[in-house]
Amino acid sequence: MEKEILEQRKKTILDIIEDKHYVPMKLKELAMVLNVPKENRAELEEVLNVLLAEGKIGLSKRGKYQKPREDAYVGVFEANERGFGFVRVEGLEEDIFIPESFVNGAFTKDTVQLVLRPSERGGKRKEGEIIKIVERGITQVVGIFQKSKNFGFVVADNKKIAKDIFVPLEKSKGAVNGHKVVVKITDYGSKSKKPEGAVIEIIGHINDPGTDIASIVKSYNIPTEFPREVMGQVEAIADEVEEKQKGGRMDIRSWQMVTIDGEDAKDLDDAVSLVKKGDKYVLGVHIADVSQYVTENSPLDKEALKRGTSVYLVDRVIPMLPHKLSNGICSLNEGVDRLALSCIMEIDGKGNVVGHQIAETLIQVDRRMSYTSVKKILEDEDEAEIAEYCSLVPMFRLMGELAQILRKKRKQRGSIDFDFPESKLILDEKGHPIEIHAYERNTATKIIEDFMLIANETVAQDYFWQELPFVYRTHDTPEPEKMLKLSTFINNFGYEMKGSRDDIHPKELQKLLEKIEGTEEEMLISRLTLRSMKQARYATQCTGHFGLATQYYCHFTSPIRRYPDLQIHRIIKENLRGGMAEKRIHHYQKILDQVALSSSVTERRADEAERDTVKCKKVEYMMEHIHEQFEGVISSITKWGLYVELPNTIEGLVHITSLKDDCYYYDEEHYEMVSETTNNKYKLGQKVTVEVVSCDKLARTIDFELCEKEENE
Repeated sequence: MEKEILEQRKKTILDIIEDKHYVPMKLKELAMVLNVPKENRAELEEVLNVLLAEGKIGLSKRGKYQKPREDAYVGVFEANERGFGFVRVEGLEEDIFIPESFVNGAFTKDTVQLVLRPSERGGKRKEGEIIKIVERGITQVVGIFQKSKNFGFVVADNKKIAKDIFVPLEKSKGAVNGHKVVVKITDYGSKSKKPEGAVIEIIGHINDPGTDIASIVKSYNIPTEFPREVMGQVEAIADEVEEKQKGGRMDIRSWQMVTIDGEDAKDLDDAVSLVKKGDKYVLGVHIADVSQYVTENSPLDKEALKRGTSVYLVDRVIPMLPHKLSNGICSLNEGVDRLALSCIMEIDGKGNVVGHQIAETLIQVDRRMSYTSVKKILEDEDEAEIAEYCSLVPMFRLMGELAQILRKKRKQRGSIDFDFPESKLILDEKGHPIEIHAYERNTATKIIEDFMLIANETVAQDYFWQELPFVYRTHDTPEPEKMLKLSTFINNFGYEMKGSRDDIHPKELQKLLEKIEGTEEEMLISRLTLRSMKQARYATQCTGHFGLATQYYCHFTSPIRRYPDLQIHRIIKENLRGGMAEKRIHHYQKILDQVALSSSVTERRADEAERDTVKCKKVEYMMEHIHEQFEGVISSITKWGLYVELPNTIEGLVHITSLKDDCYYYDEEHYEMVSETTNNKYKLGQKVTVEVVSCDKLARTIDFELCEKEENE
């Protein structure tokens, strides 16, 4: 529905409902008052649901639309597997706690209406009661099918869905015990009645290779197959750049340039070039011109927006665009002509961009390089590698030089660099993990990171000052309460941050990370600092990027795998081709807020799915190491136990009940687990030896026990 039409209809309905003579009505009655024909009632209901979600109208238990309760809030419910939950209300800093007895049939992710009520626990957090379910957030559930004599039921993988879902045998699609299935919920049940559903897909048996990851993909509703009309559009795209597409572009095929990626990367969407002219570096960041092939409002474009991003799982990539594009004509493969959008920057010896040009270009990559090869050349000075790429070595050394300058400049302004090791999982042909270790960044990965950052900043600043509609990457200032908690915690280790908690500068956090480098508490303080910060998101307002300590930032460099990049490429190209007419400016102003929101949501979905697949394989790996002992460090402490991380990045829980030498309690102020009688303490960052006692692949949890009581240091 067009935004203007929706707003007009909302206003009409509100004028009626807010009238002092209005009497609560059901949908049918309200439709008659509004002269809405029967065939258009679904459209009316859609508008009413929007108003309900915004908290502008209410809905009685008898299904009558009414004025909202003045004390009612509308938000999204997040359930806990133990029955209670929280409602996130936009505009409120803290979520509202919902005790189990006041959930009233809500499922996790439901949009609900609630009212505040006196706290049962006497705490400061607001408590509430859900009085209406505005919109169901989950309509399908992935889980394990269990069959009895006369019926079946599905135990949801998502532990936040505490009730099993009843499935009549005639709606089981022939599923048997142990089948992973997708069940569509047909009845959400009540306090005394289980939810009911119908099996719509059998993913496979829990013991079949690949079923675990496929189940995660299904649970997040990530599309894996491309619709027929999308593939039809793709088939019509040529495999090579056509001559007619080359005209009007800046031809820089003679420039020496390379791609630098991981060995197994197939979607190569960025190439780099670098020369030095006098005392200035001329850096070219050349990005695949995906918008040439993915035209606005085409089937490809609509599907790309729906997906939002490519999803990188441990055993597969679910691409945003079909492989013919992402691995073919849009991939900057070695030795072939490709269309690009280039940001060519002139950078001085202090890392300042003193001039730049954004242009549609025609390029040809000289070599497809790997991070490993470039690292061997620059870090290891490997003679064989240097000999093989001798013509490129001077450029690589120049790249290392410029990257250091750019990094130094970012550091001076306060950019925060979290350098946590990522998990690298090696799987066999059946998807079973055979090796897990920490994957560290090196010189080559940092070079590409530095070059992409400066290109993203340069493009964002350019378009901010042109005052054109755009999609920025923003990162808001941390909440004062979280900064206060972090400040209190680091004081225990003798560290402090300057400035008020209401106006913290990223440079203070950067200085803190520098001070703790190499100390035993480095990992734990780094993690707590990261957790104290907000998540980055996409937005149409350029409010700055706190973590990078820059006012201007966007995502320009990965249009193959991120929709916001593709969207701003269209804007840039339209502007380069003679400026943007008022009609088009208005068009982008209308659509970009939704593009930014949708892209932020799909990014979160992809991140969560990626984390879940990694957890799943880590548990599977540790199932073969039950009763083995490992050294690790305490990475987190909660009231229910100690989390211990091993050098290979695997984390498990030492439950508080397994600490049998004394009764322990969690000292939240000092982030310590303390015994009641002996005053023995377990601290964050403390080295411990643990034994693997159990693994639960469905819950994706690993349980450790301490092998011996650690002495206090």
